[in-house]
Amino acid sequence: MNMFLRVRQDAAVLRLTLEDAKSRNSLSDGMLTALSEVLASAEHDDKVSVIIIAAEGSAFCSGHNLKELTARRSDADAGAAYFADIFARCSKLMMQIRQHRCAVIAEVAGLASAAGCQLVASCDLAYASTKASFCTPGVNIGLFCSTPMVALSRNVTPKHALEMLLSGDVYNAEYAFRVGLVNALVEHEDLTTYVATIATKLGSKSSTAIGYGKKLFHAQQELSLSDSYRMSSEVMVRNMLDTESCEGIGAFLDKRQPKWREGTS
Repeated sequence: MNMFLRVRQDAAVLRLTLEDAKSRNSLSDGMLTALSEVLASAEHDDKVSVIIIAAEGSAFCSGHNLKELTARRSDADAGAAYFADIFARCSKLMMQIRQHRCAVIAEVAGLASAAGCQLVASCDLAYASTKASFCTPGVNIGLFCSTPMVALSRNVTPKHALEMLLSGDVYNAEYAFRVGLVNALVEHEDLTTYVATIATKLGSKSSTAIGYGKKLFHAQQELSLSDSYRMSSEVMVRNMLDTESCEGIGAFLDKRQPKWREGTS
């Protein structure tokens, strides 16, 4: 545990809870560091195959810490170097989630705003409480949500993404589900149990298969149809030659449960 995150592991599932209620769980300098370090450690932890990102309080994540950003306007360069660093680090965190070998799940019980909405969109799966809400309100304060746009526009249709980005309005969980930003809506009091059940199910699968599949899923989206099939075929060959698929297919043919090994990704 540190001052920004509560970390708990249960079998193959690592649960990260944002705990900075004072800043509404903003992606502050410290929060970015804390999340990045824990994710980097989990990348090499053979016992972890699923990561949940949740939060305490009424806000899942309020986005960048505007007080921190504003304080740096007094720098000699008006904050330019700091702004460049913090936005680059945030982008790196989102890429870290996308490229992580583990399946990463957002458990959203409150408001996900700006870069907080980007965090939800960057996760592989997202489940929202019926009390959750989402917005990209930068346009309201003269700072368009440019980096949140990248993740958001890869989750929902262009017109829905632009509606959120241009209006800056707060959208409820039903809207987020309807446009594809979250996988499911869950009653507020049942959310943690629901997500834990999903995570446990994923944690019972081959971590090697999840690692192959997740990375391929994101990579092929940037390619043409023919190149996607070429890349997917190459990955399937590598996956087929891995001992995990030997065990899994053998178990299926033998009508028994597979015995996955640890540290296969």
